[in-house]
Amino acid sequence: MTMTTSSSSAPQHAYFYPTLLLGLGSILALLLIGLAIPKWLLFLVTIAAANGLVSLGIVILMRSGVVSFGQGMVFALGGYAAALAYGKLGITDALVLSLGGGLVAVILSAPFAYLIARYRGIFFAMLSLSLSMVLYGILIKSESMGGSDGFNMGRPTLFGIRAADEWSSYLNYAVTITLSGLCALATYIYFNSTRGLVSLAARDNEIRVEYLGSSVQELIATNYLLAAFMGGMGGALAVIALGHIEPNFSYWTTSGEFVFVSILAGHYSVIAVFIASTVLEIVRSFSSLYFPNTWQLVLGLFLLAVIRFLPRGIGSLWEKRAKKQQQGERV
Repeated sequence: MTMTTSSSSAPQHAYFYPTLLLGLGSILALLLIGLAIPKWLLFLVTIAAANGLVSLGIVILMRSGVVSFGQGMVFALGGYAAALAYGKLGITDALVLSLGGGLVAVILSAPFAYLIARYRGIFFAMLSLSLSMVLYGILIKSESMGGSDGFNMGRPTLFGIRAADEWSSYLNYAVTITLSGLCALATYIYFNSTRGLVSLAARDNEIRVEYLGSSVQELIATNYLLAAFMGGMGGALAVIALGHIEPNFSYWTTSGEFVFVSILAGHYSVIAVFIASTVLEIVRSFSSLYFPNTWQLVLGLFLLAVIRFLPRGIGSLWEKRAKKQQQGERV
């Protein structure tokens, strides 16, 4: 019995540290690649990484068996927090603004965490969506927040240094890639922790998890707050890159795009979320360029193709390969 347990856990430890080193190396490689790619692609990858961070929060919830259709709420909360801190408080550091956006999203989402964690399925999705649309209604009617037009945000600094015009895009890219990469590594650790594995168990059988002594409601509430932090940070990073914030950050179509990326990626892999977000941005950019009136149709057909041929998402491609390798090592 003991030998079986140790042999089954050995492959996980064998892949753990190399994966962390690979993740840190990938962050460094992306920072170096950013020095060579054109500005339009630099901006596209920056937005894809920021949006991917928001979708990663949905994937955390998906592993618990629920899907949030209101991730636009925390996306907007983080964005407005960063823009207001820049304009009203004079805080200009990109790292402080990003982390502050995630923290504000957690604080304002905390009162709803245990309430929404009581629901499942379509009820969880619709309740989260309603919270997002309530925030949209408040923002669009608030003149102090810029109303329906929103307001602009200036260029941030990094450790007190304001980059020159030709380096401002790279600064936003570097901050976004670094924070998104570190959050991805932290999420990978969480997925392989005891609590992360309990999330998968709760997805399959909540009653059995409750009998084992774990609270599923508390687990989902915790995952909801983790998703809020990532969504708020992603919103702050997106606003820093765009230089503008508006109520549409909280609109239901924005939340739908994050769910789109989550479905495209699946819940098996962290890196698949950012790949899916980048693919979505590329497809949307080129389809809007060549099919300006029907680019939504192109996105819909693309999603249908993915669901048809990869029903478990992009991450299932290397998940199956990893399982085969583990089975081979056990034999």
